[in-house]
Amino acid sequence: MRVVYIAGAYRDSGENGVWENIMRARTVARQLWYMGLIAICPHTNSIMMGGNDLPPEVFLEGGLEILRRCDAIFMLRNWKESIGAQKEWELAKELDIPVIYEEDANNIVELLNLKWGVRA
Repeated sequence: MRVVYIAGAYRDSGENGVWENIMRARTVARQLWYMGLIAICPHTNSIMMGGNDLPPEVFLEGGLEILRRCDAIFMLRNWKESIGAQKEWELAKELDIPVIYEEDANNIVELLNLKWGVRA
């Protein structure tokens, strides 16, 4: 099975924005799981674990390590708003990991068929 890492903004200026970012990533993760792929969703892996005792870099470094082991990265529409997602994109490019952009994916199934011949 193919493993797809989901990248996009997590933090936001308000608690509601953080929750919306988490739920968007979760929705994409469910779609990928439904297609028979393994979705790695850092948004839900570290949900609401921020705080003064753990710096954000801890989660970014962990995410980058997980990304190194993935078959593709799925960039949510808001990825350019996130320094962390930008670093994830840079690593994916550096390691030649296929990048899937949400804005190009009217139909995730069609896009992944082009990348790998996945059937949903």
